[in-house]
Amino acid sequence: MKEIDFKWPQGFTSDGLHIGLRKKKLDFGWLVSETPAACAGVYTTNQFCAAPTALCKKIVSENHQLQALIVNSAIANSCTGQQGIDDAYAEQDMVAAKLGIRPNLVGVASTGLIGAFLPMDKIAAGIDQLTHTTSANICQAILTTDTHPKTITLEFEIEGHTCLMTGFAKGSGMIHPKMATMLGFVTTDVTIDGLDLQALLNEEVNQTFNQITVDGDTSTNDMVLVMANGHSQAPQILPATPAYQSFKDALHQVLTHLAQEIARDGEGATKLVEANVNGAQTARGAQQIAKEIVGSNLVKAAIFGQDANWGRIISTIGASSVPINPQTVDISLNGHPVVHHSLGLAFDEAELKATLSADKITIDVNLNNGSAQGQAWGCDLTYDYVQINASYRS
Repeated sequence: MKEIDFKWPQGFTSDGLHIGLRKKKLDFGWLVSETPAACAGVYTTNQFCAAPTALCKKIVSENHQLQALIVNSAIANSCTGQQGIDDAYAEQDMVAAKLGIRPNLVGVASTGLIGAFLPMDKIAAGIDQLTHTTSANICQAILTTDTHPKTITLEFEIEGHTCLMTGFAKGSGMIHPKMATMLGFVTTDVTIDGLDLQALLNEEVNQTFNQITVDGDTSTNDMVLVMANGHSQAPQILPATPAYQSFKDALHQVLTHLAQEIARDGEGATKLVEANVNGAQTARGAQQIAKEIVGSNLVKAAIFGQDANWGRIISTIGASSVPINPQTVDISLNGHPVVHHSLGLAFDEAELKATLSADKITIDVNLNNGSAQGQAWGCDLTYDYVQINASYRS
């Protein structure tokens, strides 16, 4: 398995355009498979689920198939009532008519300002202009406050056949997935049953996208979809086989990379923060503590200020509902021990400040209270985060 330059798996094409939803940047696009693909999805837990997200959840849950996906940025089509629902279905119908496929094979995804309606004249004109390309323009078209696209392509083997998996995502603010604003899409040319793909995605999302946080807010439009169209001609992947494990490893690497890139690109962020928690009683408990550490505003602010204030970390651990032994916690910052058995260690302040100037900060915690481990990713909290979100609508 190796990472290669961006490339769509066999049988996939895409396009990305500027149709006037944003001032200048690409804001509209599609992803198309030559044939119906097995599909799995996970979606926001926000009770105000946006119309396109609800539509995708409905059709994927019913058939576990998708052939095309239409996406836009700038406007979330969320909290838009019946008109928003009608508009999402109208997009679906227009794309289906253009491709000559059933409407329930077309997914819809939107991201942007909540409460605004889609300008359907621009949407219709945009659909007319879409073509089949091998470019990565769609990866640009889904961005909002992101500073760059998040993409990855992996090449791997399934029973002697070379297969590809390409993922792309957006997300910078409103990131606290409980499957946030966050969209992630993965394409692959393997053959796998939709229900098997769904079970695998559910498992992997809990270890990747659900373990990132930027600001603790869960959006109305979050979605992760995986499409597998079988064009590599590799034999069907079945559970409990070496091929299944190879595919699982590839999917884990793709989702981990995209999750880390979203955390790294948090609004106003200057650092990726990784928390590794070991020695917990359960894996779920280790994951919970790791996410609470990277989600603490006090920890995030200390990291931004390059302040080795381990008290922020240990207090976050103690405030968690996860059972710990308050006498046995060890903490290191970028490999420098600062706490042993819940007591502070002497360290060189200048040396720690220097290591905290790096663009990735690793917080290692050993609870010494079990054998389970967990991991999470976040970012620092900067002045720019407030500035970006104080003027989001402008």
